[in-house]
Amino acid sequence: MELYLDSVDFKEIEEASKLGFLTGLTTTPTFMHRHGITDIDGAILKLAKMVDILQVEALGDTAEDVLAEAERLLALGLDKEKTVFKIPVSNEGVRACKMLRNKGLMVNVHLVYTLNQAYMAMAAGATYVCPLVGRLQDEGHDALTLVEQCAQVVNYYGYNTKVMFSSVRHAEHVRTALLAGVHTITAPWSVMKKLTSNNFTTVGTDQFIEHTRLLTIRVKEVIRTENPRVTTENTVFDALTQMTESGLGAVTIVDSQGNLKGIFTDGDLRRSLKEEGKAVLDQAMAKMVQAQLPITINSEALLYEAVKIFKEKGVDNIIVLENNLPVGMIDIQDFVKMNLIG
Repeated sequence: MELYLDSVDFKEIEEASKLGFLTGLTTTPTFMHRHGITDIDGAILKLAKMVDILQVEALGDTAEDVLAEAERLLALGLDKEKTVFKIPVSNEGVRACKMLRNKGLMVNVHLVYTLNQAYMAMAAGATYVCPLVGRLQDEGHDALTLVEQCAQVVNYYGYNTKVMFSSVRHAEHVRTALLAGVHTITAPWSVMKKLTSNNFTTVGTDQFIEHTRLLTIRVKEVIRTENPRVTTENTVFDALTQMTESGLGAVTIVDSQGNLKGIFTDGDLRRSLKEEGKAVLDQAMAKMVQAQLPITINSEALLYEAVKIFKEKGVDNIIVLENNLPVGMIDIQDFVKMNLIG
């Protein structure tokens, strides 16, 4: 099914054209009026350079007027091989369609609301016949049956006409067009850019990205630049100062040679203050060292190993080692922010 963009917004057209597979662009005088375009001829020529095929209005009171307008537009510089002239359906319109087709020009007979109108356009050799589905539905009519019937007539009688599904309001219209068997659809960019959207796809993509990060990024790549640490000779107050300045809820405890001796968390601080009062702030960190060394991870480890430790050990902080010396700390909240832990 051919895919046309329905727009005259230049920025929008540039964005949509990046898809690389649009069939072309459909325009209307109404769109140009809404966008405040006063130099219509200039806009048409600019649009023609932006797309492979441009569908543009050719209006007139008689078939001869329509033909003259089409020839005028071609004289401006439009390529007959890349231009489709849109003509509202009427007796003069289908007569003009036949005249233009006899000259080898492409025609879209549009503003079609009945099967009889569509038939007359097909009989006149229209390149496209264009029912306006959204407008019909707005008035309470069964537009979907109409487009299905148009497609059936083309296929049954072998008309060399493509049924274009137009006046698209939402993504469901595109699905309906596909099921109805039409040959082409023209849709606004607001609808078109949503056609690849689906919540399940988003969730799945996020999971793939998350798992890829877990399996390719190493701990050293996400470690904080802050590395709060105190020695065993420092006081609890020093540890509190380090936590405050770094914004982390823990500090690493090392000896005078930089060897890991323990970890002191804000939870440890609260418990100590509750049990011993403010006097604990003057105590040496040597008294805060636990018998068991804290949980550690090598800086070269992959993130999934860190996530596994967080989940299995139930800790909030893991000390990162490099050559068996502490070089930093990873915090579970950092992983939550990166959507690596739910």
